[in-house]
Amino acid sequence: MNLNLRQMEYLVALAEKLNFREAAEACYVTQPALSTQIQGLERSLGLRLFDRDRRSVRLTSAGREILSRAHEVLRCVADLEDQAHALQAPLSGELRLGVIPTVAPYVLPEAVVSLRTRYPHLKLLLHEDQTDRLIDDLHHAKLDLLLFALEVELGDLHTLPLYRDPFVLAVPARHPLSKLDLIRTRDLADQELLLLEDGHCLRDHALEVCHLSEAHEVHDFRATSLNTLVSMIAAGTGITLLPTISLPTELRGRRGIITRPLTKNAPKRTIGFAWRKQSSRAPEFRLLAEHFRAHAPKGTLPCPH
Repeated sequence: MNLNLRQMEYLVALAEKLNFREAAEACYVTQPALSTQIQGLERSLGLRLFDRDRRSVRLTSAGREILSRAHEVLRCVADLEDQAHALQAPLSGELRLGVIPTVAPYVLPEAVVSLRTRYPHLKLLLHEDQTDRLIDDLHHAKLDLLLFALEVELGDLHTLPLYRDPFVLAVPARHPLSKLDLIRTRDLADQELLLLEDGHCLRDHALEVCHLSEAHEVHDFRATSLNTLVSMIAAGTGITLLPTISLPTELRGRRGIITRPLTKNAPKRTIGFAWRKQSSRAPEFRLLAEHFRAHAPKGTLPCPH
């Protein structure tokens, strides 16, 4: 057989897009070039991988089986490249880091600036997205490392906690709960909370607090960002839970918002790293973890390590 990695990459792209033009654009090649490579792969394997007509492209059952192995091949190649970089020098070359939106703006600015000074040969490529998509990209070797809240289903990924991020209650200045110094879960009974839209893991953490306290979500509202939530609180239209790491950024210049800590036994999220167990860059990721711990945002709590 005359197989090559480019064919594997084109197969994955076409399986994802199910459109020759979009797959070609994603691979930075012409549509005829991609089509020729796919046809060559099918001839080499003696299998039809895609059913196509004028309106659609669909994976065949054989195509789904081969696609799974193609992902495996590309993951192995990515790990081989990672190992080569690690052997040259620790934390050098490209590192593709996936981060969730409720962590990225509050953790990365300080950590990344100092990281560039300490490791000048490291090229950090940042990708911000919701948790489920980041995990999928990590499994498919599109990313090397994730930085996010670890309280999700991670399968066989290796994880390394960095620190705990407590929640605080944010309320308008005239809200009755603003008079309390410390919020117990029972203080939230029958309260309605503004939350993020589906897909944000922070929403799941907040719903856990709601479940424990018998609070309720405002069902006709879904925020796309913490900034939107804070704006609504400042306007006096509700209350919400915010992660501690977000406070210096989101409350800067804001008036009319009071934050109160929750009791020690209230749920907290754990911020940490996750990577594929097969990755040969694990020693580098542990070294990176020490750097991020040293630049932990104010108000976080250390994790045992």
